[in-house]
Amino acid sequence: MKARKALLATILGALILGAAQWASASVLDEVLVTKTLKACIWPDYFGITYRNPKTEQLSGIDIELSAAFARDLGVRLEYVDSSFSSLIADIESGRCHVAMFGVGITPARSEKLAFSSPYLASGIYAITTRSNRRIRSWADIDQDGAVVVVARGTFHEQVMRDTLAHARLLVVDTPFAREQEVRSGRADVLMTDYPYSRRLMASADWARLIAAPDGYHLTSYAYALRRGDPQWLARVEKFVHQIKRDGRLRAAAEKNDLLPILAK
Repeated sequence: MKARKALLATILGALILGAAQWASASVLDEVLVTKTLKACIWPDYFGITYRNPKTEQLSGIDIELSAAFARDLGVRLEYVDSSFSSLIADIESGRCHVAMFGVGITPARSEKLAFSSPYLASGIYAITTRSNRRIRSWADIDQDGAVVVVARGTFHEQVMRDTLAHARLLVVDTPFAREQEVRSGRADVLMTDYPYSRRLMASADWARLIAAPDGYHLTSYAYALRRGDPQWLARVEKFVHQIKRDGRLRAAAEKNDLLPILAK
């Protein structure tokens, strides 16, 4: 009986030790052992990680750069569809190893996630309709009776919650829903960033751009990963420094019309 108990205790101890070692292992070890990099993307993000609804083809700066990162690591690349509302859960659960879709560095996200050095930085842009008579300038937005729509989980949601004093905030689940609310007249203006505003201004004949004051809530974009893993953070950071130095970042930004928001 004593021998059996001792054996069970040994097995249990080994299991606990193995679990602890696995929990403390770096994501980099997992990537290299499995030969797979799992990158979270938001497939509605034009210019960043956009999936064409007709062709299913992916394009954008972080489609190119995630492929470059996988090549540098010598592993295959696997995309995991994510969103700004599920980003933290997807990283913390290990659903993906890194989020590569222009994640804005905010105080709330920084409490849960680690970030690489920034590679892009965008302010906030407002889009209304050409026929809207209420909103003619940025000063017209935060007024009684105005409705401002944002996509859930984006940094625009928190900024508008913090700054709107008179206008009503409407939060919807998708970027397309934002556009529907504005086009239908149920909302006066939607909030977005530089990449998405470029898509709307190029493809939507109803859209009118309203620029914010210079430097208004300029937000840095970076790659996000789990906290407490210095080895993995160092490897992601090394990649960001390399693409800045060797020109790959600038080339990808130029190809996707993002040079104006390239981080300095």
